[in-house]
Amino acid sequence: MSFRKSRQTFKVTKMFTPEQINFLVRKGLMSLDFNKEPQNLYEPMGYMLGLGGKYLRPRLCLSAFSLFSDDITDEILYPAVALEIFHEFTLIHDDIMDNSPTRRNQPTVHSRWNDNIAILSGDAMSIMAYRYLALCPRERLQDVLKLFSDMAMEVCEGQQKDMDFEEQPFVTMDEYLDMVGQKTGALIACSAAMGALLAGAGEEKVKALYDYGYNTGLAFQITDDYLDTFGDPVTFGKPIGGDIANNKKSWLLVEGLHRAKAAGRHAEFTGLLTLPEEQREKKIAAVTQLYVDLGVRDAASDAILECHSKALAALEAAGLDSAQRDYMKNFAESLIHRER
Repeated sequence: MSFRKSRQTFKVTKMFTPEQINFLVRKGLMSLDFNKEPQNLYEPMGYMLGLGGKYLRPRLCLSAFSLFSDDITDEILYPAVALEIFHEFTLIHDDIMDNSPTRRNQPTVHSRWNDNIAILSGDAMSIMAYRYLALCPRERLQDVLKLFSDMAMEVCEGQQKDMDFEEQPFVTMDEYLDMVGQKTGALIACSAAMGALLAGAGEEKVKALYDYGYNTGLAFQITDDYLDTFGDPVTFGKPIGGDIANNKKSWLLVEGLHRAKAAGRHAEFTGLLTLPEEQREKKIAAVTQLYVDLGVRDAASDAILECHSKALAALEAAGLDSAQRDYMKNFAESLIHRER
């Protein structure tokens, strides 16, 4: 990753509050017009964006921008919104590949309409993301497009690896972290780096914000894996235990198989993974208890904190002042201390 060094001298700014950032993101999303023809193309796009969510990627982008500038114009807001549009596009396609019936406690696009409509609406959202990305300040466009396009390719590579894992009997932790680093970490890293880039921050600060976002993304994904097993289904937004039922190579499963082998319980664990769909609830309960017995639950919490610590260390390398570091630290902590 290489960006031109900025000659901009930053003035002292008062960083936006999280509430102000949320307001700006929602304002940007609400300005999008999906009342167009053909209805079956645009309505699913509006439906997907209207399901809610954390909007963490545009919020992170604007938060990183706010470290260096308080001038959030449409040229800054719309590229941030593009990150959310792209993210939602990936979710539409992920839900098709995973055959997921619900997203955020609501029917997924493919189950409410059909697979073909969901595929095409997702494709249109990816194009729309680039359209809004291109509204950034002209002098930043080349670097922003490179950052975004590199990220988009990484997300696709990570998704393919995730699907390939379904056919592999064993996945190492390094392989898992590489996959989620591309599928999840790259987009969150891009969001943080883009905010700094749009503000005209120098290459060192952009790189540091990228590293911060990448490690925050890993912490976020491990938290997501954790909540899929140990979360509350009402607040989490989808049924608990789906990863276990589908033998998904989550952080918990990868670590669990490693620990089960060391503890002489590998045959027990793999036997549970072969239980048929009609024994779904038994399988989820038994594997969940095995995670507790093997210390996987506590180990996942430790791994989340380790990634969080790496994210904070990246901020130290950015040469940010204490107020700026605390601002981004609080953002990261809101992602790991969550229930959904």
